[in-house]
Order: sequence, then C-alpha cells, then structure tokens
Amino acid sequence: MKAIAYNIKPDEKEWLVLANYKKHDITIIANSLTADTLSFAAGKEALLVFNNDELSEAMIVDLKALGIKYIATSSSETDHLDLKAAGSAGIKVANVPLASGNAEANLRMEQVIKNLDQWAAGKCVGKACCCQNECSTLKTLK
Repeated sequence: MKAIAYNIKPDEKEWLVLANYKKHDITIIANSLTADTLSFAAGKEALLVFNNDELSEAMIVDLKALGIKYIATSSSETDHLDLKAAGSAGIKVANVPLASGNAEANLRMEQVIKNLDQWAAGKCVGKACCCQNECSTLKTLK
C-alpha cells in the first residue's frame, strides 16, 4: 500500500521503518499536514497522522480528491480528526486503541502497520476501527 506520513518525530520514524519492514511504500515527511503540504499526498492510498495534526472537513475532502482512502492515527485519540467528514467521504479511519499518551513508539508503530496490513488485505481493522462506515459494525463482531 502506498502511504504518506506527515509530522513524524525521529524516534517514531525509526520505529515505523522497523515495524513496516518494507511491506508498504511509505513516504515520510517531517512537516505538518497543511494546505501547503497537502499535495505530497497525491497518488497515495493511506495517510498516517502523527502528533495530532488537525484534519478538518475541508482537509479531508481535499485528501479524498487526491486519492486517500485510509487515515491511520498513531494515537488512541481521534478528536483531531473529523470522523463524520471522513465517513461522508468514504475514508476508513483507524487508531491505536490501547495506546495511552505514554505508549511506547514501537508498539504504536506496530499497530499502525497492522492497520495498513488489514486494509491492504481488504479487511476491517477490528478494535482499531474508528470509521463512520459499515466496517465499524464489524469490530463489535470480532
């Protein structure tokens, strides 16, 4: 799966690369996701969000237009994402469900990659699912 990661810290980058183990084609950008950096997401399927970048409805609409189908955040929190807008756009969203603010970067990155793996296989991400889409009902069945 082709993905892009914005606003990633050096230690997160290291753990993301190790967790990925060359399975997914991930472009890593240190800059925050803004209107000026949005174009780097063109041609990618997944967006990896770090450090609580805010994703408004307008940003999600623009991401959808660029081809983004999935958004994975490296935290358990999703209040920085407009989940309703993502659902309306048909974008699937996942988090790291058991992560606390102090969760180790390696565990968070392993879950992010697991989410990408599940999506690439056409599956729901289970308890990590934050979608407003149909797959969100499947997580209660697993």
